[in-house]
Amino acid sequence: MTDAQNNTRKPDPCSFVIFGVTGDLAHRLVMPALYNLAASNLLPEKFCVVGIARKATSADELREGLLAGLKKFATRPIDDAIARQLLECVTSIEADPEDPASFDRMREQLDALEERRQTGGNRLFYLATPPDGFAPIARELGRTGMLQENGSWRRLVVEKPFGTDLESAKKLNADLLEILTEHQIYRIDHYLGKETVQNILVLRFANGMFEPIWNRNHIDHVQITVDEKLGVGHRGSFYDATGALRDMVPNHLFQLLSLVAMEPPTRFDAHSVRAEKANVLAAIQLQSEAEALHNSVRGQYIGGTVDDTVIEDYHKTKDVANGSTTETYAALKLIIDNWRWAGVPFYLRTGKALATKRTEVAIKFKQAPFAMFQGTPVEALSHNYLVIGVEPNEGIALQFNTKVPGPAIKIDGVEMKFRYKDYFKAQPSTGYETLIYDCMIGDNILFQRADSVEAGWCAVEPFLDAWKNAGSSGLKSYRAGSEGPVEADELMARDGRSWRKLG
Repeated sequence: MTDAQNNTRKPDPCSFVIFGVTGDLAHRLVMPALYNLAASNLLPEKFCVVGIARKATSADELREGLLAGLKKFATRPIDDAIARQLLECVTSIEADPEDPASFDRMREQLDALEERRQTGGNRLFYLATPPDGFAPIARELGRTGMLQENGSWRRLVVEKPFGTDLESAKKLNADLLEILTEHQIYRIDHYLGKETVQNILVLRFANGMFEPIWNRNHIDHVQITVDEKLGVGHRGSFYDATGALRDMVPNHLFQLLSLVAMEPPTRFDAHSVRAEKANVLAAIQLQSEAEALHNSVRGQYIGGTVDDTVIEDYHKTKDVANGSTTETYAALKLIIDNWRWAGVPFYLRTGKALATKRTEVAIKFKQAPFAMFQGTPVEALSHNYLVIGVEPNEGIALQFNTKVPGPAIKIDGVEMKFRYKDYFKAQPSTGYETLIYDCMIGDNILFQRADSVEAGWCAVEPFLDAWKNAGSSGLKSYRAGSEGPVEADELMARDGRSWRKLG
């Protein structure tokens, strides 16, 4: 698809500077996304990719490694000419935040490179590093003046996790905001690059049939599910220090929640949209530790089979501590204290090593009265759901009741389905293309603001504290390949509700 066809403009000339360029994230997602943008003619005319590594790596070695990664992780067939043109833009610079002098040399090398490439001094710094590198790298970039905007723009992209709790998130925000202004910081979450997630705003605010009923008067509850088939695998050290709650809820699940629950913005721009998202996260009811324990379930998987793959007990995973109480499954019940959602529970669940890989938002509408059908076999009407599928099947489904053909009044539930792949000929993507493009054009509508990050951590803090203080007490087991702990079903059953079955 060309620039003219999709009606998008090309970004300004710029340098794309990747810290951690030899790591998994750069190879698996960032470079394939850059390739897809190049194939769609959406990279700047004057452009260079600068790989920053702690150890000296020649440009040729770096290009070879990135090409190998591109061939392995590309989401579409590789055009050799496009790949060659992209890789010709790649160069390598050595820098280590533990060696301040290396950043002084980096500044000189980057200045010279930009003069040759005619990028105008615009720089996008992408931190594809472990979180403990975010602040030290930013400090050195700030000290050397590489983040100063003097007639050109300078932006910093920070991957998740953004902090590990409220205190660390506040500190990281404070550290970055000492060096940059908020408009320069792009806190990236690849979930917001998915078409269906972005489509939630269009579904809600561009359709007169939905917005009038999107409130407590018509909606019974909301379910947000992010389930994964994979176990922890080789990430035992990271995961055991993180857990399902920290890993998924303050970012992925809360991004979905905020888009579903936010008030209409006054206009479709970054400030207005991000303000409403932050407002709804700040309105999540803060719970006491006792309430948090009552309104949550945490689980840890034991050995089982997912499809044809045998997964061993979580506590047998390499680098997982003996007797670990880290959860691999989390389910929460949350209440939003505002006018639109008063009394409407939001149920969130996420877990590893489950039977189905599925990300979806299910809006459950209130049951219609059916006194007029008394005396006919309609004691249990089908539930009315609006289901937004994020992955693997991107689309929207509406479940409602209709009469079964025949002389008797017999009612059954049916679905109307919209699938993206059936209507649009979109190329497979990583989910990062839109986000990286938006970074380059300076549109931060899909990126979290500092107050939004802190509001999210504030909402989950009671659960973190309650689970930490409870230790192994209350940690439930579930078999790999199941739908999770039975206690998660009980969490909803006591409210007279049930999870939507994921088949």
